[in-house]
Amino acid sequence: MSTGTTGRHPLDNPALASLTGPHAKFAERRGRVLRYPVEVSPWLALPDDPGAEDWADAAALAGPGQEIPLPGFGGEIPDGWDVTFSVDGVQLVFDGSATAPDPEAVRLGSADVPEMLDLVERTRPGPFLPRTVELGTYLGIRRSGDLVAMAGERLHLPGWTEISTVCTDPDFRGEGLATRLTLAVAHGIRARAETPFLHTAADNTAAIRLYESLGFRVRRTTTFRGVRVPERLGDGQVVGVG
Repeated sequence: MSTGTTGRHPLDNPALASLTGPHAKFAERRGRVLRYPVEVSPWLALPDDPGAEDWADAAALAGPGQEIPLPGFGGEIPDGWDVTFSVDGVQLVFDGSATAPDPEAVRLGSADVPEMLDLVERTRPGPFLPRTVELGTYLGIRRSGDLVAMAGERLHLPGWTEISTVCTDPDFRGEGLATRLTLAVAHGIRARAETPFLHTAADNTAAIRLYESLGFRVRRTTTFRGVRVPERLGDGQVVGVG
């Protein structure tokens, strides 16, 4: 079945490349539209060239009134769909060499999810849900038994894996824990002969400088956008898009 790709680089539509690639086991599909289960990730993947039928399928997958995050989508939004947020971002890819495992880092799993959710609530690194840990390797650092920093893998494309949820408890910032965990996660990705990549807000200049110092480079600008499915869909709200 066609997924609507147009020969672009997979990193240009990473959610689609992930859900049609290594993360296909998670994919919920309707037509050419795919999404992760709601407890795994909020991301929904449109084809590169969405038309009226694709938007109708996206609405059916999400449900009336639901918000749909569309990572990297910069196209036209149908009439009747509200844009709930739009944030300029950058996508960075790793082309350095200095990755390393971290002796203090521990592998996190389902038993650690309550603590991981608590840390995310306090630090706001981006979406992390009860089953997000299933997407890949998550590493954490504990102090006196408490989880104080973590980082892990999110989108997984053929040959590429995204580093995400990099966060540190405010009381432990300044110790380089985020740097160590980023490099440790990157080390595991490169051990699979894959390339790490990540996203951050375009105005987060401190994070961009840090990632560049670790060997990442900005590949492209992008947009983090969310839209809300109309409560009631009529033909006029989707016809003519695409």
